[in-house]
Amino acid sequence: MYNTILLAYDGTQEGRLALREGARMAQLCGARRVILLAVVDPSVGLAMAVDPVAGYLPLHEDIDYQKILDVGVERLKLMGLSPEARLEAGIPAERIAAVAAEVAADLVVVGHHRQGVMARWLHGSVTNSLTDALECSLLVARQDIADEVLFGAEGLR
Repeated sequence: MYNTILLAYDGTQEGRLALREGARMAQLCGARRVILLAVVDPSVGLAMAVDPVAGYLPLHEDIDYQKILDVGVERLKLMGLSPEARLEAGIPAERIAAVAAEVAADLVVVGHHRQGVMARWLHGSVTNSLTDALECSLLVARQDIADEVLFGAEGLR
């Protein structure tokens, strides 16, 4: 059903839920290709200085975005997948849509960041933007998939 799955991952709790739910979908579908994409949005770091929004990673020198991506890759490998990793910079919805088109994704999986009306108005909604921009299916992950389901009866210990 889904041969190429693009997982958008930012290291937040919502991003981890998307990673887990997307990984489970990849397992169930026997996806041949799983791409883990992290997008660093330079504008978020600037907005954080004025109006912090919980859940976003500010652009500071002490945050290693490659390390966050590497952790996601390792978790996917533990789930029996062979992910490709991509680190991109730019506006998240634009980069996710561009990469999805480039890799001919059948499914894009994103997390849902709860925002107030004002924050959504100021920063926009990645999910809403992707709904219009993607040519493939979009899954907005919200389920917490148990370790036993992802890793087998032993789970992660």
